[in-house]
Amino acid sequence: MSDFSTARRKMVDGQVRPADVTDIRVIEAMLNVPREAFVPEQRRALAYLDLDLDVSEAGAVKRYLIKPAVIAKMLQAAEIDERDNVLVVGCASGYVAAVAANLAQRVTATESDANLAATAGEVLRRLGLGNVTVKTSAAADGDEAHAPYDVIVLAGATEIHPDHLVRQLKEGGRLVGVFATSRPPRAVLVTRSHADFGERALFDAAAPVLPGLERPPAFVF
Repeated sequence: MSDFSTARRKMVDGQVRPADVTDIRVIEAMLNVPREAFVPEQRRALAYLDLDLDVSEAGAVKRYLIKPAVIAKMLQAAEIDERDNVLVVGCASGYVAAVAANLAQRVTATESDANLAATAGEVLRRLGLGNVTVKTSAAADGDEAHAPYDVIVLAGATEIHPDHLVRQLKEGGRLVGVFATSRPPRAVLVTRSHADFGERALFDAAAPVLPGLERPPAFVF
């Protein structure tokens, strides 16, 4: 077993399972996806640590892979079915999209950084995940071309309510992400029923805010 395979198993056993993640499909997906493949080579030794890992290029807007346990808990709450059409918003280098692709029928992943989106697409192709499409798109825009979605996953936090995104959910659809709209920030599940949307706080969580989902700057007198 390679060092990375051992580290992946330890990540699941030491971070994911103790976080009350019991869905065997989510656990197997986390075990199947090589997180190190989505991390720049000089940072791969950090791939399985319990942290938000910077995967951005030098000089670019900071982009992160959020903590493994936070990802796993959100995916478990989303209850992704093997027939589902899923949107991953702010996919960075593609890790969350890869995990979701092990759970869903189809995944569309958006990323505002064109270079990072290209990297994500290349890694996903190399891993043989043909059910994922990566697009360069602002986080707040989502991707209406493949809507409506059964599930939308925010691969980071939002400081504003993602109204345009939740409108891309189908009837019975679910959006999950870290909402930093109040303190403390919390992972939230949004569900759609007809024209109504319900919200349920899942757990306290912190994650880097996705570019484009920041709170507008307040006017200071």
